[in-house]
Amino acid sequence: MKKVLFLLAAFVAAAFGADEAAAVVETAVDAAPAVAAAAGDVANQTLKAYSMIAAGVGLGLAALGGAIGMGNTAAATIAGTARNPGLGGKLMTTMFIALAMIEAQVIYTLVIALIALYANPYLVA
Repeated sequence: MKKVLFLLAAFVAAAFGADEAAAVVETAVDAAPAVAAAAGDVANQTLKAYSMIAAGVGLGLAALGGAIGMGNTAAATIAGTARNPGLGGKLMTTMFIALAMIEAQVIYTLVIALIALYANPYLVA
C-alpha cells in the first residue's frame, strides 16, 4: 500500500510540475518583460508551498520517531526496574537523560521547520 501511495504522490507532483512549467512557458512567450516578475512570483509561491509541506511532514515524522523512541526507552526502563528493583533510581536517571536527548532531536526539527517557513534563504527577493 505504501508503494501505491508513493507512486500516486510522485504522479501528482509530476502533474503539478508540468502544469507550472507550461504556465511559465506560456507567460514567457506572451510577455517577455513581465516574465521575470511572474516567474519569480511563481517560484516564490511554489517554494513557500513546498516549504510548508516539508515542514509539516518533517515535523510529523520527527514527532513520530521521538514518540516511538520515548516509548521504547520507558518500556526498557520499566522492564529493567522489574528485573532488578535496586537499580530503579539509576535506570530512571538514565531514562530521563535519554528522553531529553530524544526530545532535543524533535526540537531541532522544529527549528529547521521554522527556518524553512519564516526565514527561507532560497526565496527570491
